Amino acid sequence: MTVMNAHPDARRLRSIVGGSVGNLVEWYDWYVYSAFALYFAKSFFPPGSQTAQLLNTAAVFAIGFLMRPVGGWLLGRYADRHGRRSALSLSVLLMCAGSLLIAITPSYGSIGVAAPVLLVLARLLQGLSVGGEYGASATYLSEMAGQRRRGFYSSFQYVTLIGGQLIALAVLLILQRTLSTGDLEDWGWRVPFAIGGALAVAALWLRRGLDETASFQAARAQRSVSGAVSAQASVRELLRYPRQIATVIGLTAGGTVAFYTFTTYAQKFLVNTAGFSKASATEVSALTLLVFMMLQPVVGHISDRVGRRPVLITFGIVGTLGTVPLLTALGAARTAPHAFVLLMTALIAVSGYTAINAVVKAELFPTSIRALGVGLPYAVAVSVFGGSAEYLALWAKSIGHERWFYWYVTGCIAASLVVYATMPETRTTSRIMDEPAA
Repeated sequence: MTVMNAHPDARRLRSIVGGSVGNLVEWYDWYVYSAFALYFAKSFFPPGSQTAQLLNTAAVFAIGFLMRPVGGWLLGRYADRHGRRSALSLSVLLMCAGSLLIAITPSYGSIGVAAPVLLVLARLLQGLSVGGEYGASATYLSEMAGQRRRGFYSSFQYVTLIGGQLIALAVLLILQRTLSTGDLEDWGWRVPFAIGGALAVAALWLRRGLDETASFQAARAQRSVSGAVSAQASVRELLRYPRQIATVIGLTAGGTVAFYTFTTYAQKFLVNTAGFSKASATEVSALTLLVFMMLQPVVGHISDRVGRRPVLITFGIVGTLGTVPLLTALGAARTAPHAFVLLMTALIAVSGYTAINAVVKAELFPTSIRALGVGLPYAVAVSVFGGSAEYLALWAKSIGHERWFYWYVTGCIAASLVVYATMPETRTTSRIMDEPAA
């Protein structure tokens, strides 16, 4: 229930917490797939080597990304026309359906090729959901945050995004300690997907009580007066902002490749390349993600003081110069502390992108097209670069040229660095700046 007479700061904080909790559940559901891929790969695909089975699961992971631009388009339009709150509720409903479908799908041994087909369908639903979630939640948090602390509050999108991944790993650690490897591979991997479906229902209930943003309410009132509904929230309208679209794609490319390399793929890299056990790799990944999550508000706060561009440029320089030596050293790591230090070094740099990328994109567009402007170009970039990262890494390893992937990541970050160095400082040119704060 909305409380319109509450203190503005209290309303803002309550809305940000409510929106963030739903975001956490959505990303938990998305990342459970990657966290448990080591265990369920053999359930959905024919027998083969570990790398071959992981390659198949990575291909399905990438397929899920193909729906993200569709989700960014559909739910972005929906959010700009009908409200951020309504779009957030719809996205979590789609995620719930995808998680429950994975939980109940029989194995390849029981239904043959229908198993991977249903897995693909579930990931397409989840991709549609996540594609819409990003634009809607980035817009919602950015509009709800006040001008002075917009970077800080908007960083909670990635706090909850990483938190969802961390909870997925925590569930994995618990199941690793309570079930045998055989039980996990047989049926235990279904448990986290069932949990995700149930949590999505709870998130749907929470989101129904969120306040709508003042920015959207003001834009809707203006449209009602002018009658200019049909020109809003369409791809044709979005194409009036070509520089902003190019900026979103350019700043996302390197950041998303780096993020997926050092988070979702890192766990498999430690097992498949460095030779860690599955349990040890999970523990290292979980600890680094915990620290990474806590860094987001710190970096967001820094961006409120020094600007967005210096933070992004720092990530771009460190990522361009350090990716190849860091991944080379990580592949040779033999102890958990050594692996932790190397991964944490990478993720500190990646925080320069993750903590503020959502607010930077939101600050580029006016209210009438903001959710679509943030969501669609971002989803395209993530589908092309983020969705393929794990597959490309495993493919390069399978043909004996794993270092090619290291240089690929470096090249993507370097290309984004050019964008960071030439884009405007959105903290001072924000399109949200003159709008009413929630």
